[in-house]
Amino acid sequence: MANTPDTAIRHHLYEDVLAMLLGTLLVALGVTLYAKTMMLTGGTAGLALLLSYVSKQEFGIVFFVLNLPFYVLAWMRMGWQFTLRTFLAVGLVTLFSRLTPHWIGFDHLDPLYAAVVAGGLSGIGLLMLFRHRTGLGGLNILALYIQERVGLRAGFFQLGVDLSILAGAFFVLDVSQLALSVLSTVVLNMVLAINHRSDRYLGVS
Repeated sequence: MANTPDTAIRHHLYEDVLAMLLGTLLVALGVTLYAKTMMLTGGTAGLALLLSYVSKQEFGIVFFVLNLPFYVLAWMRMGWQFTLRTFLAVGLVTLFSRLTPHWIGFDHLDPLYAAVVAGGLSGIGLLMLFRHRTGLGGLNILALYIQERVGLRAGFFQLGVDLSILAGAFFVLDVSQLALSVLSTVVLNMVLAINHRSDRYLGVS
C-alpha cells in the first residue's frame, strides 16, 4: 500500500521528540565507535570524522559547522519544519557525541565488530529520524538541490562525494581501516535500503 495523505498516520509530538532523542543518541554512539577505531562513514558525518582526525578537533564541533551552509538549501527545498528539525537533530548529535565517551568506555573494541555495529546503529538512528521528517546531512540536501538545478542525479553526486572522502582518507587511515569503513557504510545503507520504504511505513510528521 502506498504512502498517501489518505492512508498516512500522523505522528504525535511526543513520538517525534522521542524519535529525535533516541535516533540522535544511536547515531552519536555509532560515531563514538567510529572515532574509537579511526574509521569513517559516508556523507557529512564521514567528512566531519575525516576532518576531525586531521585537525584534532572534536567531531561534534566539525559536524555542526559543516552543516551550517546547508540550512538555507534545506529551507528552500524541504520547508521550515524539516529545516528546524534537522538543525535540532544536528545540535543533539553534536552534544551527544561529546558526552557519549564520558558515559561509556571500552577496554577492548574489535574493529570488525565496531564497523558492523557502528553502521547498524547509525543506520537505525537515521531511519528513526527519516521516518519523522528529520535529516542529519547537509550533503544529502545539496545532492537533491543539484539534481533539481542541473539534472545530475542525487545518487551519483552522493557517490562521488563518498568516493572523494574515502580517497582523502588514504592519506589518513591505513588500508584495514579503509576496508572496514567501506563495510560499515554498506551496513548503514543496507539498513536504510531495506527499511526506509514508503510502502512499508505510513507514519508522517
